[in-house]
Amino acid sequence: MSDYSSKVFDPLDYHNIADAVVRGLLERMPQPLADVARFPGAGIYALYYLGDFEPYLPISDTDCSIPIYVGKAIPPGARKGADRFDPNLGEPLYRRLKQHAASINDAENLQLSDFRCRHLRVQHIWIALAEQVLVQRFRPLWNTVIDGFGNHPPGRGRRSMRRPRWDIIHPGRDWALDLTPQETAEDILREVAQHLCA
Repeated sequence: MSDYSSKVFDPLDYHNIADAVVRGLLERMPQPLADVARFPGAGIYALYYLGDFEPYLPISDTDCSIPIYVGKAIPPGARKGADRFDPNLGEPLYRRLKQHAASINDAENLQLSDFRCRHLRVQHIWIALAEQVLVQRFRPLWNTVIDGFGNHPPGRGRRSMRRPRWDIIHPGRDWALDLTPQETAEDILREVAQHLCA
């Protein structure tokens, strides 16, 4: 009996393309998040935790094998129909990583020096698909259980929003202190333990 699938391999299948992009990211050498040098372009990234915050010890790993967060940075104007193939893209991926570094720096119980990142400039039409594959494959803690890490300060009139879970666990961002917590850190950390043991 043949071990070969009857399905014909299509290198241009969306899943195969997304896997190739993800593989390109994971083959990159991790670097300190604090030391990312300026570069142009959009793409995808993964953040890794190497510190001693006790709830995160199951994924604290110098090999950077399990990301704590994955994300994307799309070209400016992409949501409004701008030319996503314009070579003058600016620096959305670099800026996104710097925003994350600032959030971690603001947190009272995290150290920026404990974070590494991988990032990859990607042809723009594949960015969202590659991010989706990364989230599905790794179910990163800050994408799933502790949401809100990638949030921006809410605009005027939206201060009645609830405080993100990330800011309940990692207080320090000024804008989040004005928002109302609707959960306790203890309840969230119980979910973290269950997630990391799954």
